[in-house]
Amino acid sequence: MSIFRSAALGRLRPSGRPASALLSFVVATAIGFIPGPRLDDGASPAPESTVTQASPRASATSSSAAQAQPPASPQSPGPAARQPTEPPESGRVPLGNDVSWPQCSGELPDDPAFAIVGVNNGRANTTNPCLHQQLDWGDDAVGGTGQPRLALYVNTANPGLRGSWWPVSNEYGGKAVANPYGTCQGKEDAACAYMYGYAKAFDDAYLRTISVPETYLWWLDVETGNSWSGDRNANRADLEGMTDFFHSIGARVGIYSAARQWGQIVGEVGSASSLYSLPSWLAGARTAADARGMCSAPPLTAGGQVVLTQFVAGGFDYNHSCT
Repeated sequence: MSIFRSAALGRLRPSGRPASALLSFVVATAIGFIPGPRLDDGASPAPESTVTQASPRASATSSSAAQAQPPASPQSPGPAARQPTEPPESGRVPLGNDVSWPQCSGELPDDPAFAIVGVNNGRANTTNPCLHQQLDWGDDAVGGTGQPRLALYVNTANPGLRGSWWPVSNEYGGKAVANPYGTCQGKEDAACAYMYGYAKAFDDAYLRTISVPETYLWWLDVETGNSWSGDRNANRADLEGMTDFFHSIGARVGIYSAARQWGQIVGEVGSASSLYSLPSWLAGARTAADARGMCSAPPLTAGGQVVLTQFVAGGFDYNHSCT
């Protein structure tokens, strides 16, 4: 998921983790939510969205080459890098990699120190078709940094009424949701944006066949290539809805973006926001040395800390751990 478009090279990994769609259905049913046939895998049918969403890739893990999202591909074009025979060096700190649907038909990097896998297929309402093969690959990460050996990233968006589904109440997943922005009534406002974000995070955790979702660190891939409102307050509410859902199940959350894109989409975040203290994963570095230097850059939110930086080399997204 890079804000830069990346291709894949390396090693093909067999799938060893069975997809658990039936298990996810049972879990969703047990908590009172039975998904119906819909475009975004968890809401009632609606017209196909005309909005395009890019995947994380500001080089973050935006999951899509068409959409920049916590890892798809941001819009900044990266330099044409030569394919190295060995991974680039980042000082003495081992490097990690992020991958998602663009790498489904190719090979994956060898022996990353840590791995970040995109859950979606380039849009917030889709599933990465090779998710479990890539999770198997990530399970073999060697460790040795301050990062979890395997983390996830998800596409984000706030499409409003242009999307394939939009909430009309404060209920989702079979329960009423405490909404800090008031009652959602189907309008394009902060209250419904909060519910949209909450719903997308719920779907990511329970409908994408992720086992024990509460054990992961979930990165929110925030890129301008996705569908966003011109109302930054509503966009912030959307991301708070996602964050609050993940926190409600005990999962950790971080933000992937580039400073300029974050400013355009969300802007300044106050201390009362659940986004305020989240860790930052910064996209946009051009080299390993540049990535090391970006560790001292300001975080995306004033209460957070830069813990990861990303650069592209040889067609892969590489990530430098700042901690």
